[in-house]
Amino acid sequence: MDSGVQEASTAQLVGKLSEQVSRLAQEEIKLAVAELQAKGKKVGVGAGLFGGAGVLAWFGVMSLIAGLVLLLATVMAPWLAAFVVAVGVFVIAGIVALVGKKQIDKGTPPVPEEAIQGVKQDIATVSERAHR
Repeated sequence: MDSGVQEASTAQLVGKLSEQVSRLAQEEIKLAVAELQAKGKKVGVGAGLFGGAGVLAWFGVMSLIAGLVLLLATVMAPWLAAFVVAVGVFVIAGIVALVGKKQIDKGTPPVPEEAIQGVKQDIATVSERAHR
């Protein structure tokens, strides 16, 4: 009669274990999705900043062209001013590009690292308790 009680409690424990493992897997998947969404947003911001850098670089090219036109049309001061402005625009474009690159680096690779750590920790905990 003792073996029947022990078998029933073992069956209950196995049932609870199955339910808990299922719930744990669902929670880890939710964490992975949230982490991938956060990284995706950072990649999007970085790509937008790269686009902004491209626009600023285009304005730099236009300033260089304006400087060359002014060089041919007038005395030294106006074209020199146009080149100074163009250099300033290129510096700003470089800074924006670096900020964009950092944003993309933060979002890549798109691997849910926190979720993976959680799963590894869960496996270690289950393995440790199973050996007891």
